[in-house]
Amino acid sequence: MKIIDTHVHIGGERVGFFMTEEMVATMMDKYHIDYAVVSNADSAEMDHEQNLLPQQYTQEENLKRMIRFVRKHTDKITIAVWVKPYTQGLTKELQKMIEDNLDIISGIKLHPFHSNTSPVDKKCLPYLELADRLKLAVVSHTGGCEAASPIHLYEAAKMFPDIPFVMVHMGLGSDNTEALDLLGKADNLYGDTTWVKMSTTMEAIRRYGNRKIMFGSDAPIDGIDTYLCNKYGDRSLYQDYFNVLPQLISKEDYEMLMYKNAEKIFKLNIV
Repeated sequence: MKIIDTHVHIGGERVGFFMTEEMVATMMDKYHIDYAVVSNADSAEMDHEQNLLPQQYTQEENLKRMIRFVRKHTDKITIAVWVKPYTQGLTKELQKMIEDNLDIISGIKLHPFHSNTSPVDKKCLPYLELADRLKLAVVSHTGGCEAASPIHLYEAAKMFPDIPFVMVHMGLGSDNTEALDLLGKADNLYGDTTWVKMSTTMEAIRRYGNRKIMFGSDAPIDGIDTYLCNKYGDRSLYQDYFNVLPQLISKEDYEMLMYKNAEKIFKLNIV
């Protein structure tokens, strides 16, 4: 059975993470991940206290790095372009880069926490309009601050009904109740499993069927063994997704979660 991880990163050193291209390639091979949607965390604009980061890379520089990486691995990686609405906004250069590389770009990545900018803020709207025109998915961190509340991604989904929106984390640090409720209020709003306990995912499937949630991990945020354990050696919750959940839900539901929903949302054609 295939596995698509819809939430993978490179970069991020300036916000305290260390995730390289080599780590991504190694972990995918080691843990038999068939395909990944990857974004460049060097586009974070704020630190964890939401202070503006000094000496930032531009979103264009970060996308160029992603393109160089993915061109070497087109059979197993696609790009979610992490954008910078607070400090840059949509530029003509970025738009052209995206348009010129649509064969390896599947989405736009918003991070309302590390940009302190809501998805429905006027700074984000040009990116959403571009995604709408180019038929790209929009993936967005949810949780941690008011701008990143799941309700705002729901509002964006209502504004752009033709875009699939993915609530990454389903409200990080919460009990996921708000995100779970919102999943049922917009047909084009989806969730992912990043740091989401297995019971929440099972509840989403129970309420809405098997098409509303997909596998994502944040790997390699805890190193190449993120799927196995954290950096202290504690068992990862993703072990539940790999080894426990297949016994608790149907084969069809599990396949939808682990790869079929992602294939549809990100328009992937994986052999």
